[in-house]
Amino acid sequence: MNSSAGPETIGILGAGKMGTVLARLALAAGYRVLIAGSRAPSEIALTVDVLTPGAVATTAADAAARADIVILALPLGKYRSVPAEALRGKLVIDAMNYWWEVDGIRDDLNDPLTSTSETVQAFLPDSRVVKALNHVGYHDIEDKARPAGQAGRIAVAMAGDDHAAVAAVASFVDTLGFDPVIAGPLAEGVRFEPGAELFGADVDADEVRTRLDRFPDSERGQPIARARAETAA
Repeated sequence: MNSSAGPETIGILGAGKMGTVLARLALAAGYRVLIAGSRAPSEIALTVDVLTPGAVATTAADAAARADIVILALPLGKYRSVPAEALRGKLVIDAMNYWWEVDGIRDDLNDPLTSTSETVQAFLPDSRVVKALNHVGYHDIEDKARPAGQAGRIAVAMAGDDHAAVAAVASFVDTLGFDPVIAGPLAEGVRFEPGAELFGADVDADEVRTRLDRFPDSERGQPIARARAETAA
């Protein structure tokens, strides 16, 4: 359970499968939860009541303004639709992934020289972005949440440039039921994006670290390393 003096408020932008799963986990951990979807609050209120009882349907701007932590759980191709002004100064968890089938062919989201979370951070320069909760599937993220120390607990990788923000997200991930593993700065988010060995894996902390360490020599990691080396030369 959330052990702070009072329940913090979590704003979730995205009322799809991952968004509603994260909402249920956050509610179970004692957080207040606000959810915003692509439709008006009145149009998603019934869905929110059924799938995430206790959460409140609202607008993206309202969820961003009132929340202590905001989770981006919408299609990555829509990242420019998030309310940047309302997110000024906010701690933002980027749980999005690039899927060309959903997002279309996007050079800005498929650039080997940058991680997708760095692209999001550039759009939200006044927010503290941490990449997390993106590499475990929504079924597993709900089914495999466990209290700290319990057998079978899986780990969630995260990356961010702001150390205090990363620490806060690590604490939040722990309260949801997962062991946090810090991969490094935001650029290292490429190590658990789609195509990486860790993506889609529900494994423990030691195995998460092992797969993160193997990334530079992997099929996905080698071309990224070459592209970045050529640019740096």
